[in-house]
Amino acid sequence: MPPKIAEVIEHDVCAACGACEAVCPIGAVSVKKAAEIRDPNDLSLYVKGAGYQVCEGCLTCSRICPVVDGFIGDELSNVRTFFAAKSKDNIGSQDGGVTSGILKTLFKKGEIDCAVGITRNENWEPEVVLLTSAEDVERTRGTKYTSDPVVAALREAFEKYDRIAVVGVPCQAHASRLIRENVNEKIVLIIGLLCMESFHHEVMLHKIIPEIMKVNVQDILKMEFTKGKFWVYTKDGEVHSVPIKDVAKYARNPCHHCCDYTSVFADISVGSVGAPDGWNSVFIRTEIGEKYFDKVRDEMEIMEDPKPGLELVGKLIEMKRKNNAEHFLEVCKEFSFETGIRNETI
Repeated sequence: MPPKIAEVIEHDVCAACGACEAVCPIGAVSVKKAAEIRDPNDLSLYVKGAGYQVCEGCLTCSRICPVVDGFIGDELSNVRTFFAAKSKDNIGSQDGGVTSGILKTLFKKGEIDCAVGITRNENWEPEVVLLTSAEDVERTRGTKYTSDPVVAALREAFEKYDRIAVVGVPCQAHASRLIRENVNEKIVLIIGLLCMESFHHEVMLHKIIPEIMKVNVQDILKMEFTKGKFWVYTKDGEVHSVPIKDVAKYARNPCHHCCDYTSVFADISVGSVGAPDGWNSVFIRTEIGEKYFDKVRDEMEIMEDPKPGLELVGKLIEMKRKNNAEHFLEVCKEFSFETGIRNETI
């Protein structure tokens, strides 16, 4: 295994985004869903055996690893336009349904062949899926707050489709951007989600929901992090909440080293922070993002100057950076290669 990736795993900062599995030319890497075991010599992490025994030294994985690439200091520096939006077809969506609306419209217009996303079953257990129609998108509505190696699904997608969209949290958007720039241009659109942290689904479903929230997971209609609390809405109309600080400590360890809140490497970032209730905040970051959003704009309601706006987004960026930057930079000192937080615009 290339030493850079080995060090990322050994220091427990692997985001488990799945990018290395997607691009390894010999199919050596298989990222475990839980990604709790990070020993590079653990045979269970590799389809063909331990990494050092299989790796052919092509270094592809090192070029697409978001941790190896590092973070951007000012993650709002590449925002071309910021506004709020609401899909005209947003029934069942988390907020304004913008992400689902973009994908559905692009499928209907024949602009994409496939989208990589994540769905869940009635027990809120996540599953990475390849979407190939507007109807498939309905299965992925709503935020899950648990993590799976979404980018790994690109391995199959690259074999079958030519125009692929990826929806993911910051580490997954970052990895997808690196793959597009270094390995495969079939990724035509990257939609990044705002993310403070995510959780192993075992922790969410067996610790946070039943023990802290005192809720049966099968009764849940919706979860969300907002206004300083973690909220759970149940089928009986009840609303349950706890302060975010009560659950944040259970987040995946790599999330405590992440210094990207708004998916700076995406073409379009979508969230709820900065927009009124029932709307999504939308960040157009690249020329590609502009092109694809223009294709779906007629299916959206637009609010040009939403409140509380970028001021609140900036505060949460600072909060995440304050909590995580020191941890990440301490690990960087242990690496044999150079990475960190770069003061540049992408």
